[in-house]
Amino acid sequence: MTPRPSLGLRARLLFAFALLCVVTAAAVAGAIYVEARNAILERAQDAAVQAMRSRLQALYPLPNPAPDAGELGEIARTVANGNNDAVAVYHERRSPAGPRRPCLPFGGPCRQGLDPGMIPKGLRREVADGNIAWQRVVWQDGPHLIIGTPLLIVEGDRPTRASGIEVYMMHSLAPEQRSIDRLAIFAWLIGGAALAFAVVLALLAARGVLRPAYELGRAARLLGQGELRTRIAVRGSDELADVAHTFNATAAELERHVKQLREMEADARRFVADVSHELRTPLAALAAVADVLEEEAAELPEAAGRAARLVSQETLNLTALVNDLIEISRFDSGVAALALNEVDVAELVRATLRTRGWSEQVHTELPAAVTARLDPRRVDVILANLVGNALRHGEPPVSVRLSADPHWIALEVRDHGPGLDGAVLPHVFDRFYKASAARARSEGSGLGLAIARENARLHRGDLSVTNAPDGGAVFALRLPRRAHDPDGGPE
Repeated sequence: MTPRPSLGLRARLLFAFALLCVVTAAAVAGAIYVEARNAILERAQDAAVQAMRSRLQALYPLPNPAPDAGELGEIARTVANGNNDAVAVYHERRSPAGPRRPCLPFGGPCRQGLDPGMIPKGLRREVADGNIAWQRVVWQDGPHLIIGTPLLIVEGDRPTRASGIEVYMMHSLAPEQRSIDRLAIFAWLIGGAALAFAVVLALLAARGVLRPAYELGRAARLLGQGELRTRIAVRGSDELADVAHTFNATAAELERHVKQLREMEADARRFVADVSHELRTPLAALAAVADVLEEEAAELPEAAGRAARLVSQETLNLTALVNDLIEISRFDSGVAALALNEVDVAELVRATLRTRGWSEQVHTELPAAVTARLDPRRVDVILANLVGNALRHGEPPVSVRLSADPHWIALEVRDHGPGLDGAVLPHVFDRFYKASAARARSEGSGLGLAIARENARLHRGDLSVTNAPDGGAVFALRLPRRAHDPDGGPE
């Protein structure tokens, strides 16, 4: 399964700080808003109730316990005091309706004074039971406070019984609502400012945390690319500084080990090259003696003849091994070079087969007029190795097929044997690797395919191997048509 992309550390820090800020600001601002709103409404409510009680004092003693509509209107006007809407109710009678008021915020006509039908039923029941009560309501022109109270008949200095007259006053809470709205806007502004501050704080924190992380990542990439002198600047004494110290110590230790390994590898390569060169002179003498023994083997006694032929063969094998080691040492030391020429690739293949006597054993598919700028000696070495392996270790028919495009040529060498085991394929081009333990002692050195691939790479091409679906190993050589020397310039 493809892993789902995750947010980066910077994004997670910003999200965490922003979320914390929003939650904190919302909780604090919400609590302050609710507390302030309740305080404003309660203060307005207490002031309106107190003002209504003060105005009711002017009505006592009641001139008429059973007032008509005109007297109810006078009671309503006294309670309203010109600033509020009021209605007085006595059984089925009520005070006349007041003037029509504009419907805020649009300004058109909305309602005509306070009507008993606008009063909540619960509030009316409370007043009918002889209690003063109030309730906040919202009409089209905004929030209001409706206060209701019964009028009592006073005998002497004390109220004795209910008169049946109910008075209701509606006080507008628009100024208080504007104050509450301003509080809400202020709370939003504080939340926005806090969010902006949290984002800035998160960016600063992310910068402090991510800069060492970025430096560590960059240093790790450089270290992986072979820049073993890469180090991180250590700042401060916190956990990130400890990570930087650890990285620097690890890099220094890695540099020391790699330096030791490189020195050991260089010594080993130098040793192989020196030994190989030192062996060439005695091997040349041995080869001359082996040639003489080979010529005289037929005239020697049987045992001596077999020994002479064995010495001659082993001398040839040793000479081939030394030559292969010298060639490998040239690749390792970087002194191998190309001698480039414009060649006919098909003719080069035919010459390789003809020189070794394989023309009759190998089937070829070689289109004409395929030319390339190559090192013919090194391509000959590659082909000889591939075809020789196919003839020795595969089964006929062995074929060589050439194909080309404007930029590349491809040579495919195939046999029809059992192919290579899956465990062998990754190691075919390893040095001294032989696919079968039974071949551990054979005429091959185990360096041929390694040298073949090095020659292909020297041309900036490649050599690969696969098994054909219908059996047999397939070696594919791919080379550029205009090869360049390893230094990058044309030869």
